[in-house]
Amino acid sequence: MSIGKLYIVATPIGNMGDVTLRALETLKSVDFILCEDTRVAKKLLDRYEISKPTISYHHHSDAKKINEIKQMLADGKNLALVTDAGTPGISDPGNLLIAELCKSNSPEIVPIPGACAAIAALSVSGFPTDRYKFLGFPPHKNKRQKYFKEVAESEETVVFYESGHRIMKCLNDLKTFVPAKRQILVGREITKMFETFYRGTIDEIIQNMKDERGEFVVVINAR
Repeated sequence: MSIGKLYIVATPIGNMGDVTLRALETLKSVDFILCEDTRVAKKLLDRYEISKPTISYHHHSDAKKINEIKQMLADGKNLALVTDAGTPGISDPGNLLIAELCKSNSPEIVPIPGACAAIAALSVSGFPTDRYKFLGFPPHKNKRQKYFKEVAESEETVVFYESGHRIMKCLNDLKTFVPAKRQILVGREITKMFETFYRGTIDEIIQNMKDERGEFVVVINAR
């Protein structure tokens, strides 16, 4: 019996219409779908009438769950990995699963590309993107100052994520390190109904931001 394949399937970051045809075909063809949250995945699967068994896999999943996934692949089962939104493995626990699978008797791991919030924000920033630095989410406490200092000193455009309940704190922290005239872009709820982009200096964006709810992407122009 041949070993199964693991498909890394990007799903929409908000607008359900952004799923690719190849992603839908893959989700319909696999034996099981590994989901960050099965309830979130169900909304997409129901929308496109995909009826496949789902298995929870997230950042709290333990070694036992990883071993179960390894056994399914060893038994020849084809699996798809999806996150709640965007590309699995990018600032996401999917990369831990992939790292474990690559240690020995690795199955074929197939990327099914699609939506990514960082790339979407970079694409409309107008900032240099031939080289850029992606920094995930800022630390909540420890190493936070070091993080923002790295952002400010970068020679490349920087992109990172932030949640709604910390976005204003994030912008105020950035003011300590980033020159006042540096141009930034903040994208809110990208691809969703209330998608908003704020452009300008940090002070201008703090003044103009009307809604702090949702998920944010921050892009800072190269130094």
